[in-house]
Amino acid sequence: MEGKFALGDREKPGYLDMTAEQTLAAPHGFIWGMRAAKGWMHLSGSDSQSWTRFWLAGILPIARQGGQADHRRSAFGRYVAEAAIWTPAALLPADGVTWEGIDMHTARVTVTYRDLSQQVDIHVDDDGRPAYVSFQRWSNANPEKQFRLQPFGAYPSEFKEFQSFTLPTHVEAGNHFGTESYFPFFIVDVTRLEFPLGNANDQSA
Repeated sequence: MEGKFALGDREKPGYLDMTAEQTLAAPHGFIWGMRAAKGWMHLSGSDSQSWTRFWLAGILPIARQGGQADHRRSAFGRYVAEAAIWTPAALLPADGVTWEGIDMHTARVTVTYRDLSQQVDIHVDDDGRPAYVSFQRWSNANPEKQFRLQPFGAYPSEFKEFQSFTLPTHVEAGNHFGTESYFPFFIVDVTRLEFPLGNANDQSA
C-alpha cells in the first residue's frame, strides 16, 4: 500500500508520504511494516498484535509498546476491522465468528479469539457494497491519553477484483469516527493484494 500517515491531529495533521506492506491473518494476528517521510523527517517501523515499534531516521525510538493487555486489545480491534475490509472470507460464520443484522443496511460481526472479543459493524449501500466500517476500539488516542472505548472507522472505496474477491483499493480511516473530532490519519491506496494458495492438507498458518 502507499498513501499518507499523519503524526499530528485534526488541526495540524502533519501527513507523511508512506509505503507499507501488511500480512493479515485474522483472528491470529497481523504484521504491518511501513516507511514514511516528508522533507528531513523519516519514520520507519512495524506494528503487530504483539508490538509497536517506530524509529525516527532509523535511530531514535519514538514508539515502543507491546506485551500489555491494552495493546493487544487495541490491535485486535484493528485487524478484525481490517479483515472486514480486505479478507472477508476470514469472517465467514464459524466457531468464534457470529453475525447479526442491525438494520436494512448494517450487519454486525462479532469475533472471539482466546480472551479477546470484538464487534465490527459493516454498513452497505443499496447495492450491498460496503460504504463504511465502524466499531468501538480500545484506544488511548484522546487528549487524556487514557485507554477507553471510542469510535473508530474507515471508508473503503475504488473496488477492484482480486482472486475472485471484490475489495477496496482506497481506504481512509481514523479515530472518533462519526463525530466532529473524526480525523483520518491513515489514507492509503492498495497497489498489490494477494491471497496465499494452499491445499486441504496444508495445516501451516
